[in-house]
Amino acid sequence: MSRVIPPSGSGRCIPGFLLMLAFLWGSAEAALPDVKTVEVNYRELTEEQLFDGVIEAVSRSTVSAQTSGEIVELPYDVNDVVPKGALVVRIEDTRQKAELDKAKAAAAEAQARLEEARSSYERNKRLIKSNAVSKSQLDKSEADMKSARAQVESTAAALEQAREQLQYTTVRAPFDGVMIERFVELGEQVQVGSKLVTGLSLEKLRVKAEVPARYAQQIRDDARARVAIPDGRWVESERLIFFPYADPASHTFTVRVDLPEDQYGLYPGMLVKVAFALGKKTYLVVPSQAVVHRSEVTGVYVVAEDGWLHFRQLRLGRDMPDDLTVVLAGLEAGERIALDPVAAGIRLKQQRAGSAHD
Repeated sequence: MSRVIPPSGSGRCIPGFLLMLAFLWGSAEAALPDVKTVEVNYRELTEEQLFDGVIEAVSRSTVSAQTSGEIVELPYDVNDVVPKGALVVRIEDTRQKAELDKAKAAAAEAQARLEEARSSYERNKRLIKSNAVSKSQLDKSEADMKSARAQVESTAAALEQAREQLQYTTVRAPFDGVMIERFVELGEQVQVGSKLVTGLSLEKLRVKAEVPARYAQQIRDDARARVAIPDGRWVESERLIFFPYADPASHTFTVRVDLPEDQYGLYPGMLVKVAFALGKKTYLVVPSQAVVHRSEVTGVYVVAEDGWLHFRQLRLGRDMPDDLTVVLAGLEAGERIALDPVAAGIRLKQQRAGSAHD
């Protein structure tokens, strides 16, 4: 019987190769990221109903002329950002200045007459004690003094009115905002009540939404809402204002949703989604960070009883507050899923590689 002689050194080479594979496998296992898991359970969350809404500016005003004259200065145009107190329209003020000078002169004259009438009255009060003047002269001087005092008050009111008219020739912005309309041009003549400019503030915004009558009472009772903003976040409302009547054409109720003071990347006229709270409901939910989106497939990494990971496709509902997503099908309460899909994907590949090697 022949004896097979192995190649020189083969008895030492094969075990060494296996040891190196074991070393590399162990190093890969040690390099794997930690896969944190969470147990899937039902939670009682706020039931919500989504409606379309339109962004509105809370502070929006049209400034009108309060005096007449020619437009001589328009520092800002449509779409310009205007700081609070900035000059937006100047009206020619020659007539108003002349009226102010006239009012000042009339007030000074009335004050001089009052001083003269008061002096005459005081003199007659002294003279009547020595019968140097008659009672009727004293009464007349007193009446003259009262008339002069009334004239001073009248001219003071006229002076204040003239000052106001002069102030009305410079129209200033009532708040920080953006000019969205301008109704006048340089050289135009305006009268009292003529529209000049319209502006709005971007700092304080609200959402106007129309809700069907069947939801109106529930929304009114809970009085909570949140608004989706362009970067994917949700902003909680500060206050809800309900119109006390329904629109006769659409039979819907108007609700105004006030937002906290900030810009949020929102602008008046934009369409947004508003989620109104409708009480509480129990949902099977998973953390939104655990959800994996692969083209048209959505799922999570599930941890089996033997510790192995499996990718499982799910049917999901809408996103909920606290970064949770509703699960409609594909999971059961009590199952565990990976919180970090990236780390779970690496470990799953490693598990498959180890299985193929075995």
